[in-house]
Amino acid sequence: MRERVLKECLRDWRMEREELQKYLGTEDMSVVEAMQKIDRNAKGILYIVDEQEHLLGSLTDGDIRRWIIRTGDLTGRASDMMYRAVRFLTDDDRGKAADAMRRWQINSIPITDQKRQVTNIVIRSERSGEKDRKRKDALKGIPVIVMAGGKGTRLYPYTKILPKPLIPIGDVPILERILNAFCEYGADEFYLTVNYRKEMIRSYFSEQKVSYRLHYVEEDKALGTAGSIGYINEVFEGPVIITNCDTLIESDYGKMMEHHRQSQNGMTVVSSLKNTTIPYGVIHSGEDGAVSDIEEKPKLSYFINTGMYIVDPEYLEAIPKGEFFHMTDLAAKLIGEGVQVGMYPISESSFLDMGEFEEMKKMEERISGRAK
Repeated sequence: MRERVLKECLRDWRMEREELQKYLGTEDMSVVEAMQKIDRNAKGILYIVDEQEHLLGSLTDGDIRRWIIRTGDLTGRASDMMYRAVRFLTDDDRGKAADAMRRWQINSIPITDQKRQVTNIVIRSERSGEKDRKRKDALKGIPVIVMAGGKGTRLYPYTKILPKPLIPIGDVPILERILNAFCEYGADEFYLTVNYRKEMIRSYFSEQKVSYRLHYVEEDKALGTAGSIGYINEVFEGPVIITNCDTLIESDYGKMMEHHRQSQNGMTVVSSLKNTTIPYGVIHSGEDGAVSDIEEKPKLSYFINTGMYIVDPEYLEAIPKGEFFHMTDLAAKLIGEGVQVGMYPISESSFLDMGEFEEMKKMEERISGRAK
């Protein structure tokens, strides 16, 4: 009986060729390419191989994040940042994969032949209960401030009827989705800064059965993305998360908080990779207008501000009360005073924005597709 079950498990482990390629990368793969491929396989890792698919190393989303934070270089290659002492098993030992992953505390392991050519990758399926246990206390006791007072003029005429925080994505308002995402990591204390159609926001949440506490911070005029925070009288004892009400960040909030603390940042800006293609041929020229090259539709990559921040409580005092003030103004002020302001990079697909019609449509398609 035991042998039959083991054979069935081994049969399940053997990946088809197309599936195997999702987890393999090359040495010359760029940071951007590696992030995109890791996004697509959704397992947080690539195994780096040569042209004959001999195993050279591994590259995780954490390796890439550390590289970007340390160097700020988006032109780096997989060979610059990969882990070379990668764990693996040979075909003869593939039956020991489950025990090896448990012993080494890893979630996947490549299987190779005697020449170290990758023939298979075994991935441990983590039960949802295990994921929940890892998440549920990560943000316990961490207050979350959501900036929900804007008019959302870019979403007019929707916002002529509803305040932006109550615009539904699928069948759930964007603000409720944001709060639920934080709750998955144990957050249970939220401060909503409100202004435009604030009564509708209050009314909606008063009718919902929620497991968290909501505090409303009212502003009587537009105060930017940070000005209303000055009205919060609570004295916070630890880091505070501040976020916009029109973006969903699908990343590990626990790891963000851990990075903020370990890096000793006074403020951490969550940043997302953004790839932009120039829809024209770009001319490169030298002296006297001599054309050296015409580059067709080049792709540019940047890290952009997602509108989510982690801030140590003492620096919130730098926000003036009742004055127009943005979070970017706070970042500039802290940098000017010598306070360490860092970033936490996430992939492009981890950042969902509904600030404009086209982006809102993409967000709806993404979420509705996931629900099917």
